[in-house]
Amino acid sequence: MSAELMHALDQLEKEKGIQKEILIEAIEAALISAYKRNFGSSQNVKINIDRVTGEVKVFATKKVTQKPENELTEISIEEARRINKKLDEGDLVDIEVTPRKFGRIAAQTAKQVVVQRIKEAERNIIFDEFFNKEDDIVTGIVQRFEKRNVIIDLGKTEAILTPSEQTPGEEYRFNDRLKVYIVEVKKTTKGPQILVSRTHPGLVKRLFELEVPEIHDGVVEIKAISREPGSRTKIAVYSRDENVDPIGACVGQKGTRVQAIVDELRGEKIDIIKWSNDPEEFISSSLSPAKVIRVDVNEEEKTARVIVPDFQLSLAIGKEGQNARLAAKLTGWKIDIKSESQLRAAIEQQLLNYNENYQEENYTDQETGYTDGEV
Repeated sequence: MSAELMHALDQLEKEKGIQKEILIEAIEAALISAYKRNFGSSQNVKINIDRVTGEVKVFATKKVTQKPENELTEISIEEARRINKKLDEGDLVDIEVTPRKFGRIAAQTAKQVVVQRIKEAERNIIFDEFFNKEDDIVTGIVQRFEKRNVIIDLGKTEAILTPSEQTPGEEYRFNDRLKVYIVEVKKTTKGPQILVSRTHPGLVKRLFELEVPEIHDGVVEIKAISREPGSRTKIAVYSRDENVDPIGACVGQKGTRVQAIVDELRGEKIDIIKWSNDPEEFISSSLSPAKVIRVDVNEEEKTARVIVPDFQLSLAIGKEGQNARLAAKLTGWKIDIKSESQLRAAIEQQLLNYNENYQEENYTDQETGYTDGEV
């Protein structure tokens, strides 16, 4: 090895952020193994690399003794005192045992260690970069398919879109460009493993933050999201500025902002709802596009009965109950939807039951011969 290697390590420290001393210590540790492997020695050896010249020296640690029995691990007191007069029996001394051809082995070993450490450093840099992007979105290109997984090229590394995180009905083709939500970043022996999603509600939230400056700036806040990927999403928004309409800000002029998000989600419908801290008002809005006549809430049980016009009942419930289901997820309330005619029928039935019970009680009193107030 040479001073050129030391210069190269200096450059690596500046460019890759890998500390020079850590690299040198790693090379020294690797050279000990290389020495024992190539020269079959059981000696207790040390490697010393000159930090300026890059010169490599091998030292064997030997014990000073009167009668050495093993030349590899022991040295006579006479020999030891030629090196250092102060040495005495039982002391340890380092003897240089650098082989003539060790320079070539050292250079190869150093190269291997440096390359390995560069790879590790690059992996760590990528891991740190994407670990800080957890719960955020990135743009990638569909690279290939492995079994049912979609592998997405993120530039510096690849991400995995597993079947459970793929939107039902979406087709992914080679070279497709799409935005994905980073769910988790793991460290593995092969480098960082990045798991992404197209189904996570966070994807919708981040898309709105990108498209709507008022959300990005914090004027409009996303309070809640409920989503059935590939089909429909409900999003509740609130404005901190009374002069800013939160729904209008999200929709954009002529619907351009929300349409960009719908296009990215490949046609998924989006209902934008104004959030309210009044449960009745919020629940009523959550069932949009259906119109609500009345909302009766039970605060303790977190349940609500919603009355809608007869012709709005199917719209309020939605196809296969989707609208009601999404509204319940969005608000956190259990919602029971009734039409006006169903409510009237229920009231009439209650009255009928009451009258029947009253008549039965009155009949029983007549049979027993008692009247009200009689003891």
